[in-house]
Amino acid sequence: AMAGEGSTFRLRCSLLGHGQDVRGLTRGLFPEGGFVSVSRDRTARLWAPDGLNRGFTEMHCMSGHSNFVSCVCIIPPSDLYPRGLIATGGNDHNICIFTVDNPAPLYVLKGHKNTVCSLSSGKFGTLLSGSWDTTAKVWLNDKCMMTLQGHTAAIWAVKILPEQGLMLTGSADKTIKLWKAGRCERTFTGHEDCVRGLAILSEMEFLSCANDASVRRWRISGECLQVYYGHTNYIYSISVFPRCKDFVTTGEDRTLRIWKQGECAQTIRLPAQSVWCCCVLDNGDIVVGASDGIIRVFTESLERTASAEEIQAFENELAQASIDPKTGDLGDINADDLPGREHLKDPGARDGQTRLIKDNGKVEAYQWSVSEGRWIKIGDVVGSSGATQQTSGKVLFEGKEYDYVFTIDVNENGPSYKLPYNITDDPWLTAYNFLQKNDLNPMFLDQVAKFIMDNTKGQTVLSTSNQFSDPFTGAGRYVPGSSSGSSTIPGADPFTGAGRYVPGSASNAVTPAGGVDPYTGMGAYQSAAAKVENIYFPKKDAVTFDQANPTQILGKLKELNGSAAEEHKLTEDDLIILEKLLSATCNTSTETPTAQQLQTLWRAVNWPEDIVFPALDILRLSVRHPIVNENFCSEKEHVQFIILLLKFLNPKGKQANQLLALRALCNCFVSHAGQKLMMEQRDEIMTQAIETKSGNNKNIHIALATLTLNYAVCLHKVNNVEGKAQCLSVISTIMEVVQDLEAIFRLLVALGTLISDDTNAVQLAKSLGVDSQIKKYASVSEPAKVKECCRFVMNLL
Repeated sequence: AMAGEGSTFRLRCSLLGHGQDVRGLTRGLFPEGGFVSVSRDRTARLWAPDGLNRGFTEMHCMSGHSNFVSCVCIIPPSDLYPRGLIATGGNDHNICIFTVDNPAPLYVLKGHKNTVCSLSSGKFGTLLSGSWDTTAKVWLNDKCMMTLQGHTAAIWAVKILPEQGLMLTGSADKTIKLWKAGRCERTFTGHEDCVRGLAILSEMEFLSCANDASVRRWRISGECLQVYYGHTNYIYSISVFPRCKDFVTTGEDRTLRIWKQGECAQTIRLPAQSVWCCCVLDNGDIVVGASDGIIRVFTESLERTASAEEIQAFENELAQASIDPKTGDLGDINADDLPGREHLKDPGARDGQTRLIKDNGKVEAYQWSVSEGRWIKIGDVVGSSGATQQTSGKVLFEGKEYDYVFTIDVNENGPSYKLPYNITDDPWLTAYNFLQKNDLNPMFLDQVAKFIMDNTKGQTVLSTSNQFSDPFTGAGRYVPGSSSGSSTIPGADPFTGAGRYVPGSASNAVTPAGGVDPYTGMGAYQSAAAKVENIYFPKKDAVTFDQANPTQILGKLKELNGSAAEEHKLTEDDLIILEKLLSATCNTSTETPTAQQLQTLWRAVNWPEDIVFPALDILRLSVRHPIVNENFCSEKEHVQFIILLLKFLNPKGKQANQLLALRALCNCFVSHAGQKLMMEQRDEIMTQAIETKSGNNKNIHIALATLTLNYAVCLHKVNNVEGKAQCLSVISTIMEVVQDLEAIFRLLVALGTLISDDTNAVQLAKSLGVDSQIKKYASVSEPAKVKECCRFVMNLL
């Protein structure tokens, strides 16, 4: 039953499951009263109300996209699929169609050339999709029927109208278009920024919301009937209540707003910067998804309202939120002029009114609740919020979302140019395309690429797949310490990111959430109340750096060989020998490495330090092979080998060499000979390796943490007190400087492995004060594995 007039929405439940931002929601047809959510964690999840209490249960998790999933809709039942189908659109340019009971797609629709960010279904199995490629497409079953062309920027919103053949599209070009049978009939203008959402009121009327923070009501014939203001930032989504004209909106100002009779009747603040999506269920409850990965359901019904404890927990979470004054969510703030706590004695004038006070030098934000007659704390106002540009990915350029948009001044008095960039892009290719597009001198290539890398603090996820080829030679460019995220495993081994270890992509690694075995990435059976079990430590096997792109490594080796001094030059035969070695050690051929190959490699790794890195990379990959491992790590050769690698760990040397030497040391642990050598030389290696911490390079930090972890694995097997003590002190020292969460995670696993089943080691760790050092990681929200692993370690301490 719908609740009476003037009642208030309160929290019904909070649902955890997604590992990253929830970007799309839609009410489901089956099971009744359920809904579907999609997320940046690349999954879609089907939720059913659980009969016993006020919550929902995750029925199953669907995966089929190779990138973020950004939108979802339900295709109504047909004779063939009596329970309907689920359609999801993603940043991989694809649309996946699922049945309600299978986690893998029934089929995939390909055709868009960029992110698919909106979907809507019509009668008879039609589906309308909108994309950043500026087109909308109409699909019937698995075929594209037509493409709607006419917008000049990304299409963020699409809706099929109840009257047959009529469709609406909303775009970053600030307009909405009405299409009839594939032709544009009418363009609606009025919004002053990207149109982000559309909702149908009747056959004759619809609503739109936009980045201009307004909602507009339109008649199909073209007139704008009303403009609604209330949000203080971008409005991302809009959804209509069943059987009436009231609606809800969510946006970048942390709020869900409920509109009744054309007025904003209630404002609910959430502890997340971006409230990306909402949908209204048949019973009038509202589901919202946000950048904290949590789905929250709000209800007017008293019997479905959450318990007092849950509501208190939600309010506490809200009170602890940090609000960034720069987002303008709270207007201009001048802390010096703010009143004190006594200001909260006066009641508010309207629901959702905010009031800032200053208490002991801290600025706090409160919101007035009419229904409860009290001020509720909605957060602390701080210097900068947790939602930075990189975490929410919300810089818009030409209507598309980017991680960064830089302004580049090529010369003092000329114009400045905008350069959009995503962390997953190749900096050189981006720089090259930018120079081409703006007709600038290609001489600037290195400078612009370096600018991008400096300003993204190395946050590149350099995929070395063929899509990123060197703009000059057309060949894939080899970048030491880069990695391709090519993965076939949908899940998340906590060490190897998405099936493969991708250095520097900790932020994109799928976190093991909701019953994914973090080692195999396969779903694990879990009862709803299953206790999280410790899958992290003690770790039994060494972690290695396996990613390889032999063609690029050889290409770079040949290129540098061309410029090498005569006494270092390798002959054509030498290069062929190294090529064979690489294919023998990267499992691409069945041959075994030969003594001649290893002698040639030894000559190459003794090159001058400014050109040696491709040879070091070959060493890193080869040393995983038992024959190579035995050769370099055995009694007679090992002294030279260790001296060589330690030389590259000099913190004044090149970072690429430090990184590859650390990775080579990590890879030595795969075979018995290597482990024996690493353990014999432990003191020397650890003392030298720890010096590389000073460079503040996150890939180096991850390699250093991995080396420590591999020592911990060996030390767990043999009870060597000094070894453990040295390892614990290294962990404690590195913890001080490391920021990167993947490196932190590996240090936590190393710590857990060292202290498992060893009371002495536990005492030792406490005496070093490690427990107080790691405490803060117990509350890291992303990636979840950091928090989970940290809590298991804390339990031992």
